Amino acid sequence: MRLFISINLSEEMKESLMDIQDTMRTYGVRGNETVPENMHLTLAFIGEYDDPDYVKSIIESVEIRPFEITLKGIGAFRDLWWVGIEQSTPLQAVARRLRRALSDADIPFDRKKFSPHITIIRRADGRLSDVPEEEIAAHFGVSMRVDHISLMRSDRGKHGMIYTEL
Repeated sequence: MRLFISINLSEEMKESLMDIQDTMRTYGVRGNETVPENMHLTLAFIGEYDDPDYVKSIIESVEIRPFEITLKGIGAFRDLWWVGIEQSTPLQAVARRLRRALSDADIPFDRKKFSPHITIIRRADGRLSDVPEEEIAAHFGVSMRVDHISLMRSDRGKHGMIYTEL
């Protein structure tokens, strides 16, 4: 079972991200756009792991005090384009506590540095510099309240990945 731990996004935040995708399309950007139901903020990618109940018990042991996340900035990891999250001490603290709990429980996960972002296009064809920032900046500043994190399962479907909350 392919697993990851994420913050699932509010409808308002998803709408803003879809508006950013629309704007990019008007500037000729093409690629595999993330569908709204798959938009999320990954806290830890676990990958193949056969005991989701154990992972859920570890997640439940991590204290989460409600906090806000806010969209800010855009960037790319090669042909994967993303929208960033404004610097958030509570978000960083939750990610750190979660990753420490996973490590202490010997649950393997991708240990790359936590870089909070939401993928909006994979295999993007175009240049980020061709999209005027002022065209998408209006969507930055959209916030949502986070009061829980989710264990997600990832399955390959006919038309791309299907993410299911466990």
